[in-house]
Amino acid sequence: MDIRTTTAQLYLDNVTVSFDGFRALNALSLTVESGEMRAIIGPNGAGKTTMMDVITGKTRPDEGDVVFEGQYDLTARDETEIATLGIGRKFQKPTVFDMHSVEDNLLLALKADRRAFAGLQWRESEAQMRRIDELLGIVRLRGARERLAGSLSHGQKQWLEIGMLLAQEPKLLLVDEPVAGMTDAETHQTAELLKEINRYKTVIVVEHDMTFVRELGVKVTCLHEGAVIAEGTIDQVSENERVIEVYLGR
Repeated sequence: MDIRTTTAQLYLDNVTVSFDGFRALNALSLTVESGEMRAIIGPNGAGKTTMMDVITGKTRPDEGDVVFEGQYDLTARDETEIATLGIGRKFQKPTVFDMHSVEDNLLLALKADRRAFAGLQWRESEAQMRRIDELLGIVRLRGARERLAGSLSHGQKQWLEIGMLLAQEPKLLLVDEPVAGMTDAETHQTAELLKEINRYKTVIVVEHDMTFVRELGVKVTCLHEGAVIAEGTIDQVSENERVIEVYLGR
Protein backbone atom coordinates (compact mmCIF):
# COMPACT_ATOMS: atom_id res chain seq x y z
CA MET A 1 0.00 0.00 0.00
CA ASP A 2 1.04 3.59 -0.70
CA ILE A 3 0.57 5.05 2.78
CA ARG A 4 -0.12 8.47 1.29
CA THR A 5 -3.50 7.26 -0.02
CA THR A 6 -5.31 7.36 3.34
CA THR A 7 -6.50 10.44 5.20
CA ALA A 8 -7.55 8.48 8.31
CA GLN A 9 -5.53 9.02 11.46
CA LEU A 10 -5.45 5.26 12.01
CA TYR A 11 -5.75 2.81 9.12
CA LEU A 12 -5.74 -0.99 9.40
CA ASP A 13 -6.17 -3.05 6.25
CA ASN A 14 -6.23 -6.84 5.93
CA VAL A 15 -4.39 -7.29 9.23
CA THR A 16 -3.88 -10.93 10.15
CA VAL A 17 -2.21 -12.32 13.28
CA SER A 18 -1.86 -16.04 14.05
CA PHE A 19 -0.71 -17.72 17.25
CA ASP A 20 0.09 -21.44 16.91
CA GLY A 21 -2.39 -21.78 14.08
CA PHE A 22 -5.12 -19.73 15.79
CA ARG A 23 -6.07 -16.56 13.94
CA ALA A 24 -6.45 -13.83 16.54
CA LEU A 25 -7.00 -11.28 13.76
CA ASN A 26 -8.45 -12.39 10.46
CA ALA A 27 -8.00 -9.84 7.66
CA LEU A 28 -9.12 -7.05 10.01
CA SER A 29 -9.78 -3.70 8.36
CA LEU A 30 -10.62 -0.55 10.33
CA THR A 31 -10.27 3.21 9.91
CA VAL A 32 -10.50 5.87 12.60
CA GLU A 33 -10.55 9.55 11.68
CA SER A 34 -8.67 12.29 13.51
CA GLY A 35 -10.78 13.66 16.37
CA GLU A 36 -13.10 10.65 16.41
CA MET A 37 -14.05 8.53 19.39
CA ARG A 38 -14.71 4.90 18.51
CA ALA A 39 -16.07 2.15 20.75
CA ILE A 40 -14.89 -1.41 20.09
CA ILE A 41 -17.04 -4.24 21.41
CA GLY A 42 -17.12 -7.99 20.99
CA PRO A 43 -17.03 -11.28 22.91
CA ASN A 44 -13.94 -12.56 24.68
CA GLY A 45 -11.46 -13.82 22.10
CA ALA A 46 -12.79 -11.49 19.40
CA GLY A 47 -9.35 -9.95 18.83
CA LYS A 48 -9.78 -6.64 20.64
CA THR A 49 -6.59 -6.91 22.72
CA THR A 50 -4.57 -8.26 19.80
CA MET A 51 -5.74 -5.32 17.71
CA MET A 52 -4.42 -2.90 20.34
CA ASP A 53 -1.20 -4.91 20.60
CA VAL A 54 -0.69 -4.50 16.86
CA ILE A 55 -1.42 -0.76 16.92
CA THR A 56 1.08 -0.18 19.75
CA GLY A 57 3.83 -2.41 18.34
CA LYS A 58 3.62 -5.15 20.96
CA THR A 59 2.63 -7.67 18.27
CA ARG A 60 3.73 -7.73 14.63
CA PRO A 61 1.05 -8.80 12.15
CA ASP A 62 1.68 -11.68 9.76
CA GLU A 63 0.32 -9.51 6.99
CA GLY A 64 -1.61 -6.30 6.42
CA ASP A 65 -1.08 -2.54 6.73
CA VAL A 66 -1.20 -0.47 9.92
CA VAL A 67 -0.70 3.24 9.21
CA PHE A 68 -0.81 6.26 11.54
CA GLU A 69 -1.51 9.78 10.27
CA GLY A 70 -1.23 8.66 6.67
CA GLN A 71 2.55 8.40 6.78
CA TYR A 72 3.84 6.16 9.56
CA ASP A 73 3.98 2.41 8.95
CA LEU A 74 3.43 1.05 12.48
CA THR A 75 4.40 -2.49 11.48
CA ALA A 76 7.97 -1.26 10.98
CA ARG A 77 8.28 0.41 14.40
CA ASP A 78 8.72 -0.81 17.97
CA GLU A 79 6.63 0.12 21.01
CA THR A 80 8.82 3.06 22.05
CA GLU A 81 8.85 4.56 18.57
CA ILE A 82 5.08 4.23 18.29
CA ALA A 83 4.56 5.89 21.67
CA THR A 84 6.81 8.74 20.53
CA LEU A 85 4.64 9.20 17.44
CA GLY A 86 1.71 9.97 19.76
CA ILE A 87 -0.15 6.73 20.45
CA GLY A 88 -0.86 6.07 24.13
CA ARG A 89 -2.45 3.03 25.71
CA LYS A 90 -4.25 2.55 29.00
CA PHE A 91 -4.64 -1.04 30.12
CA GLN A 92 -7.68 -2.35 31.99
CA LYS A 93 -5.94 -2.63 35.36
CA PRO A 94 -4.65 0.74 36.59
CA THR A 95 -0.90 0.88 37.18
CA VAL A 96 -0.16 3.90 39.33
CA PHE A 97 2.59 4.48 41.88
CA ASP A 98 0.66 3.73 45.07
CA MET A 99 3.24 5.20 47.47
CA HIS A 100 3.47 8.52 45.63
CA SER A 101 0.98 11.36 45.72
CA VAL A 102 -1.45 11.99 42.89
CA GLU A 103 0.55 15.08 41.94
CA ASP A 104 3.83 13.15 41.89
CA ASN A 105 2.31 10.44 39.69
CA LEU A 106 1.42 13.11 37.14
CA LEU A 107 4.83 14.78 37.44
CA LEU A 108 6.56 11.48 36.79
CA ALA A 109 4.43 10.96 33.70
CA LEU A 110 4.92 14.40 32.14
CA LYS A 111 6.42 14.37 28.70
CA ALA A 112 9.95 15.65 29.28
CA ASP A 113 13.63 15.06 28.58
CA ARG A 114 14.35 11.73 30.33
CA ARG A 115 18.10 11.64 29.67
CA ALA A 116 20.31 11.21 32.73
CA PHE A 117 21.79 14.72 32.60
CA ALA A 118 18.38 16.30 32.32
CA GLY A 119 17.21 14.21 35.27
CA LEU A 120 20.05 15.45 37.47
CA GLN A 121 19.05 19.06 36.84
CA TRP A 122 15.30 18.48 36.84
CA ARG A 123 13.03 20.79 38.77
CA GLU A 124 9.36 21.24 38.16
CA SER A 125 8.81 24.46 36.22
CA GLU A 126 5.88 26.85 36.38
CA ALA A 127 4.72 25.50 33.04
CA GLN A 128 4.81 21.94 34.36
CA MET A 129 2.86 22.88 37.46
CA ARG A 130 0.26 24.65 35.32
CA ARG A 131 -0.02 21.47 33.26
CA ILE A 132 -0.44 19.40 36.45
CA ASP A 133 -3.23 21.74 37.58
CA GLU A 134 -4.89 21.36 34.19
CA LEU A 135 -4.63 17.56 34.27
CA LEU A 136 -6.00 17.38 37.82
CA GLY A 137 -9.02 19.37 36.69
CA ILE A 138 -9.58 17.21 33.61
CA VAL A 139 -9.48 13.92 35.55
CA ARG A 140 -11.52 15.28 38.47
CA LEU A 141 -8.79 14.81 41.08
CA ARG A 142 -7.97 18.38 42.07
CA GLY A 143 -9.15 17.71 45.61
CA ALA A 144 -6.96 14.59 45.85
CA ARG A 145 -3.73 16.27 44.78
CA GLU A 146 -1.75 15.42 47.94
CA ARG A 147 -3.30 12.01 48.59
CA LEU A 148 -1.31 8.85 48.08
CA ALA A 149 -2.41 7.17 44.88
CA GLY A 150 -2.81 3.91 46.81
CA SER A 151 -5.60 5.47 48.88
CA LEU A 152 -7.77 6.33 45.88
CA SER A 153 -10.88 4.40 44.93
CA HIS A 154 -10.69 2.06 41.95
CA GLY A 155 -12.43 4.62 39.77
CA GLN A 156 -10.13 7.42 40.87
CA LYS A 157 -7.09 5.28 40.08
CA GLN A 158 -8.47 4.78 36.58
CA TRP A 159 -8.84 8.55 36.19
CA LEU A 160 -5.33 9.14 37.51
CA GLU A 161 -3.89 6.73 34.98
CA ILE A 162 -5.82 8.48 32.21
CA GLY A 163 -4.26 11.72 33.48
CA MET A 164 -0.81 10.12 33.39
CA LEU A 165 -1.47 9.05 29.81
CA LEU A 166 -2.57 12.58 28.88
CA ALA A 167 0.64 13.91 30.46
CA GLN A 168 2.53 12.16 27.67
CA GLU A 169 0.67 14.33 25.12
CA PRO A 170 -0.63 11.49 22.90
CA LYS A 171 -2.63 12.22 19.76
CA LEU A 172 -4.49 8.90 19.92
CA LEU A 173 -5.57 7.19 23.16
CA LEU A 174 -6.37 3.47 23.36
CA VAL A 175 -8.42 2.84 26.49
CA ASP A 176 -9.16 -0.73 27.60
CA GLU A 177 -12.35 -1.34 29.63
CA PRO A 178 -12.12 1.91 31.61
CA VAL A 179 -15.26 1.37 33.70
CA ALA A 180 -14.75 -2.26 34.77
CA GLY A 181 -15.39 -2.41 38.52
CA MET A 182 -16.69 1.15 38.76
CA THR A 183 -19.80 2.36 40.54
CA ASP A 184 -22.65 3.77 38.44
CA ALA A 185 -21.65 7.30 39.42
CA GLU A 186 -18.02 6.70 38.47
CA THR A 187 -19.10 5.13 35.19
CA HIS A 188 -21.11 8.24 34.29
CA GLN A 189 -18.23 10.52 35.26
CA THR A 190 -15.84 8.46 33.15
CA ALA A 191 -18.10 8.84 30.13
CA GLU A 192 -18.10 12.61 30.65
CA LEU A 193 -14.30 12.56 31.10
CA LEU A 194 -13.68 10.68 27.86
CA LYS A 195 -16.06 12.95 25.95
CA GLU A 196 -14.15 15.95 27.26
CA ILE A 197 -10.82 14.41 26.23
CA ASN A 198 -12.27 13.64 22.81
CA ARG A 199 -12.68 17.37 22.19
CA TYR A 200 -8.95 17.49 21.42
CA LYS A 201 -7.78 13.85 21.18
CA THR A 202 -8.74 10.82 19.13
CA VAL A 203 -9.97 8.04 21.42
CA ILE A 204 -10.55 4.31 20.92
CA VAL A 205 -12.43 2.65 23.79
CA VAL A 206 -12.64 -1.13 24.19
CA GLU A 207 -15.56 -1.90 26.47
CA HIS A 208 -18.10 -4.58 27.46
CA ASP A 209 -20.51 -2.31 29.36
CA MET A 210 -23.14 -1.53 26.74
CA THR A 211 -24.85 1.08 28.92
CA PHE A 212 -21.55 2.94 29.08
CA VAL A 213 -21.03 2.58 25.32
CA ARG A 214 -24.50 4.00 24.75
CA GLU A 215 -23.71 6.95 27.00
CA LEU A 216 -20.61 7.72 24.92
CA GLY A 217 -22.86 8.14 21.88
CA VAL A 218 -20.19 7.27 19.32
CA LYS A 219 -19.69 4.96 16.35
CA VAL A 220 -19.39 1.34 17.44
CA THR A 221 -17.37 -1.45 15.84
CA CYS A 222 -18.11 -5.06 16.81
CA LEU A 223 -15.38 -7.67 16.36
CA HIS A 224 -15.79 -11.45 16.23
CA GLU A 225 -13.13 -14.04 15.45
CA GLY A 226 -10.66 -11.33 14.53
CA ALA A 227 -12.78 -9.45 12.00
CA VAL A 228 -15.38 -6.66 11.92
CA ILE A 229 -18.93 -8.02 11.78
CA ALA A 230 -20.85 -4.76 12.29
CA GLU A 231 -20.34 -1.01 12.49
CA GLY A 232 -22.65 1.90 13.15
CA THR A 233 -24.54 3.54 15.97
CA ILE A 234 -25.13 1.56 19.16
CA ASP A 235 -28.74 0.96 18.06
CA GLN A 236 -27.71 -0.25 14.60
CA VAL A 237 -25.09 -2.61 16.01
CA SER A 238 -27.37 -3.85 18.80
CA GLU A 239 -30.03 -4.79 16.25
CA ASN A 240 -27.60 -6.61 13.96
CA GLU A 241 -28.55 -10.30 13.87
CA ARG A 242 -24.93 -11.48 13.82
CA VAL A 243 -24.03 -9.30 16.81
CA ILE A 244 -27.03 -10.61 18.74
CA GLU A 245 -26.05 -14.17 17.90
CA VAL A 246 -22.37 -14.03 18.90
CA TYR A 247 -22.34 -11.36 21.59
CA LEU A 248 -25.51 -9.83 22.96
CA GLY A 249 -27.81 -12.82 23.06
CA ARG A 250 -31.57 -12.61 22.67
